[in-house]
Amino acid sequence: MTLADDFANRSAPASACPACVVVPAAERIAALRAERSGRIVLSLPNAGGARSISLVEAALQSLPGVHSARVNLTQKRVSVEAEGHVTAAQLIAVLEGQGQEAHELDPGLLSTTETDRQGRELLMRLGVAFFSMMNVMLLSVAVWSGAEDATRDLFHWVSGAIALPTVIFAGQPFFKSAWASLRQGKLGMDVPISLALILASSISVYETAMSGHHAYFDAAVMLAFFLLLGRYLDHRTRAIARSAAEELAALEVPRAILILDGTEIETPIADIHAGDTVLVRPGARMPVDGIVLHGASELDRSLLTGESLPVPAGQGTVVSAGEVNLTGPLTVQVTAAGKDSSLHRMADLVAVAEGTKTRYTSLADRASRLYSPLVHILSFSAFGYWMWATGGDLRYAINISAAVLIITCPCALGLAVPAVITSASGRLFRKGLLIKHGTALERLAEVDTVVFDKTGTLTLGTPELVALTDHPTEAVAIAAAVAAGSSHPLARALAEGAKAAGIAPAQVTDIHEVPGQGIEGTYNGTRVRLGRADWCGADALEATATYLSIASPTATPSASPPPRGEGMGVGGSASKQTHAFQFTDRPRPGAAEAVTRLQAAGLQVELLSGDAEAPVRDLAQRLGIKDWQAGVLPTEKAARIAELSAKGRKVLMVGDGLNDTAALAAAHVSISPASALDAARVASDIVLLGQDMAPIADAVRISRQATRRMIENFLISGGYNVIAVPLALIGHATPLAAALAMSLSSITVSLNAMRLK
Repeated sequence: MTLADDFANRSAPASACPACVVVPAAERIAALRAERSGRIVLSLPNAGGARSISLVEAALQSLPGVHSARVNLTQKRVSVEAEGHVTAAQLIAVLEGQGQEAHELDPGLLSTTETDRQGRELLMRLGVAFFSMMNVMLLSVAVWSGAEDATRDLFHWVSGAIALPTVIFAGQPFFKSAWASLRQGKLGMDVPISLALILASSISVYETAMSGHHAYFDAAVMLAFFLLLGRYLDHRTRAIARSAAEELAALEVPRAILILDGTEIETPIADIHAGDTVLVRPGARMPVDGIVLHGASELDRSLLTGESLPVPAGQGTVVSAGEVNLTGPLTVQVTAAGKDSSLHRMADLVAVAEGTKTRYTSLADRASRLYSPLVHILSFSAFGYWMWATGGDLRYAINISAAVLIITCPCALGLAVPAVITSASGRLFRKGLLIKHGTALERLAEVDTVVFDKTGTLTLGTPELVALTDHPTEAVAIAAAVAAGSSHPLARALAEGAKAAGIAPAQVTDIHEVPGQGIEGTYNGTRVRLGRADWCGADALEATATYLSIASPTATPSASPPPRGEGMGVGGSASKQTHAFQFTDRPRPGAAEAVTRLQAAGLQVELLSGDAEAPVRDLAQRLGIKDWQAGVLPTEKAARIAELSAKGRKVLMVGDGLNDTAALAAAHVSISPASALDAARVASDIVLLGQDMAPIADAVRISRQATRRMIENFLISGGYNVIAVPLALIGHATPLAAALAMSLSSITVSLNAMRLK
């Protein structure tokens, strides 16, 4: 039975017409091909300058089938409209020919970033408020300069004509939020803000209508401007993080090669179903859960289980989404895809753990709970007192009440946190750290314990050859020559190690790879093999893929297996002589520095890994980590985080794999590398953009500085109120003076936040 027959039998009812049985498969092929046409988005990390834009656009538009190409230099992306036969791989190849690095992005994951309506709306309202504030202030100068009677009233009415529509338009975010709070029976930060805007405007209209000497339209628009500035700063901080996080997620385009009727079709994961058959080429990540039908290879499961060594895969092997196919093509029957895969099932566990973070109360929230009721009490108390003291002078009492409300308006309080987060996030971004969550900095400043994963986190997840000098030069040269014919990580590490040692590859011919076993070739008329110990005839060694044995007619046999590490070996079919090469997982740059600095800062550092005991112990000793555990399951990692939290410890979890996802979500705050599995990045609060681990120690230090700046800003705001509020209560501050004082405190808070840079 053909694949098309199998698919048809599963997806269509029986038919008397044999040709009709294949129709559903043909229709699905046509539909999938049609869906491939449309927009392709590529990331251009090195794009810069007008010349770069023109070169990229011209190169892409010269490709047949490309209708248009538009570069966004700010976001370093290019959006291409093309026909269905044009693939992202073709576009990337064209750009690489121009010396331009490019990566495909998933347009669906970028939609919210490219349609940032809230940001544009806030910026538009901020611009209107600034324009109106400048014009109203110019008119106010004329009044302050001595304009009287009809001239003064005219300037007041003109000011009102500008200010009132501005307050109504620019104040919408605060009015809507305040109304929502009141409907829920709460006094949020936007309630006193809205009251201050409404009172300042209402008093000004009344004073103007009564030919009063003072109107406070300038105070109203000034309030609106500074409050919108704080709101926009807060939004931009979150939007930048969201945009970068989406781009990181979009780099892993969810596609698979679907086999239908003998035809290979690149298909979105959303269109893959259980029972389908997919092809996974060497070097590709497993897109689905399934069972291997055909082929032999080795799988890298480091992101999922923490195992640093590849494991063999053949017919009947159960595979999971996220594993990397290393050496041979595999035909896999899908058992689960998309939201049903093992990757997404982990999200249930993550969601439970995430609930603990949502209960975290930020400094601003804690301050607002006390501040908002106090503001209203002071304002209404002032109104009541002056109504009594003046014998019922409503006009005077409302003026003082408004002045109190404006002078205590939480503008500086609203800027205190966003200004600091914006400054700190920018500084950390330049160091290679992306803040994803609004309270991540505050939580990071509280940590006293750091828990690291090993493979892919403290290490690069790529092997490094050790003890090369223990082997004869000729054996190393043969191994290097054979290894050059494979993309297996251990083979690449061997070839790189020999090259670094200055050993040239031997003249080995007829090199070819045997999927799941290794590579073989001919050296001086004798077959040599590089791969699994049992396949190489290394009877004296443990017959697992842990060892790479090498043998040649002149090689000296290795008497015993390596005492530690990972390895491969070369074997000759004639002499059966072998050599075992040792490998170790390569530490990330800055890993030792990060651990040392964190320990120096008084933090407890632990290492939890799903890898075997020997490599975990070796890495812990190299980095100076005393507390470590090997062979830890995902549930055990999460349980350890819960145990530490129950003891009152504030844990920073740093991990990258599926086995770390629950622990990342359960920790007080979490960090994952940009190379981490998508699920791990989603669960983390901060993303490490580069390979260097040293910025993690910087993040802890800067977060503590940022928290100090936030507290200083609250103290500045509070100190200002201690001085200004009594003046307003006794009637020595008009609403305009209150607005000027409020503006001064806001500027002071912003300048203090900028000290972080």
